[in-house]
This record gives sequence, structure tokens and C-alpha cells, in this order.
Amino acid sequence: QVQVVESGGGLVQAGDSLRLSCEASGRPFTRLHMGWFRQAPGQGRTAVAAINWSGADTYYADSVQGRFTISRDGAKNTVLLQMDSLKLEDTAVYYCAASDVGHSGSLHNPNSYDYWGQGTQVTVAS
Repeated sequence: QVQVVESGGGLVQAGDSLRLSCEASGRPFTRLHMGWFRQAPGQGRTAVAAINWSGADTYYADSVQGRFTISRDGAKNTVLLQMDSLKLEDTAVYYCAASDVGHSGSLHNPNSYDYWGQGTQVTVAS
């Protein structure tokens, strides 16, 4: 069973930066696609950024393109989400998810992911 654990959330000011980290265990890291999703109060869960098993393919939501960067560290079985120029509308619970390489589906589709973390709160204040 794959376990996914997020860390790094918190309260920041608009314009600040924050880095989220997610460690996956229970499966070789190169057998996992990884994604970050977020859910704001009263809204559905949407994709923020995702990265395939090799790091060669990435996805970014339009709303974060140019501000957020996703990367993976195979030595630490970790995927990072660097968030710069944070905006009030980035406030949400951020979830890390993992998908088995053999699982079909697009990187930005939540239904493509088999394993989810508990979420970490990111609050951006003015």
C-alpha cells in the first residue's frame, strides 16, 4: 500500500512564497506519477500541478502557470511544489496524490490517482 504524506503548509502574506513537500512510500518512486490538488471551501478538488514518473512530463493549472513549480527528488521519494507570488485565491487545502504508472488517465484528472494524503492547509492573507 502506498502512503503519501504532505508537509509545508501554513499562513503567508500575498506575494510570499511557500514550498510544499510530499513523501511517498510503499512503492518504488519511479513507479508513481505524482500530483498536487487543492480544494477551497465550498469548491471541488482541482488539479494544481502534476509530474509523471520520470519528471519529463508536467501539468500546471492555468491559474498557477508561471508561479508554481513542481519537481521530484528520487533520492528522497519526494515531490515538491514551490509556490511563488502567492495570491489570496490560492488559499485552500492542498492534497498530494500518487498514481501507479500502469493506471491510465491524464495527470490532471483526480480520478487517475489511487493514493491521497491527508492534506495541508495553505492560507494566503492580504
